[in-house]
Amino acid sequence: MSETMIKIKIEKLEEGGYLATSETLQGLIAQGRTIAETLEIAQDVAKRLIESYIEHGDPLPFEIKEMKSFVVTTSVPVTVNA
Repeated sequence: MSETMIKIKIEKLEEGGYLATSETLQGLIAQGRTIAETLEIAQDVAKRLIESYIEHGDPLPFEIKEMKSFVVTTSVPVTVNA
């Protein structure tokens, strides 16, 4: 088992909820009520897409490779009741 990092874009939807897509992994589309839920669904979709590539012998997008080491800088939503 190995891990990899892919870039995911999350957008807030006007009708509520969030939408995740990825330019790195075409076909990745996930929608959830919260950012956390959307990320969780996106991870599952990404895993299934990558497993499908491997199962069918298709080459993975060149940006997807096993991580040797990494540092991630990101932003996270924090709800504060003031």
